[in-house]
Amino acid sequence: MLADVTPDTPAFTEEIFGPVAPVLRFRDAEEAVRLATATEYGLSLGIVTRDVMRGLALADRIPTGIVHINDQTVSDEANSPFGGVAASGTGSRFGGAAANIEAFTETRRVTVRDEPPAYPF
Repeated sequence: MLADVTPDTPAFTEEIFGPVAPVLRFRDAEEAVRLATATEYGLSLGIVTRDVMRGLALADRIPTGIVHINDQTVSDEANSPFGGVAASGTGSRFGGAAANIEAFTETRRVTVRDEPPAYPF
């Protein structure tokens, strides 16, 4: 966790792929939107709020590829599109979830039974 991050620090201006949580202070929702849109990146947005509808309204004003309300920003499902806007993401707006799944995974077949079957069948 990085406390008191400001718009002129690398933690604000650069995209971070790691266990880092930059924390910025803001006075009100308008300043929060201004800060969130003052970057060239737009992969994932997390809003923690007591008022979910207000969180959704704020998210509607901040361009990102993924939005999480009251959840961490790495809470993604493999079957969901993954991609950002602006300088972020993998282009899922063009390739779709199938392209991203293919790019980031390796197919593996796994079967599971509670108990081994009796052999021979």
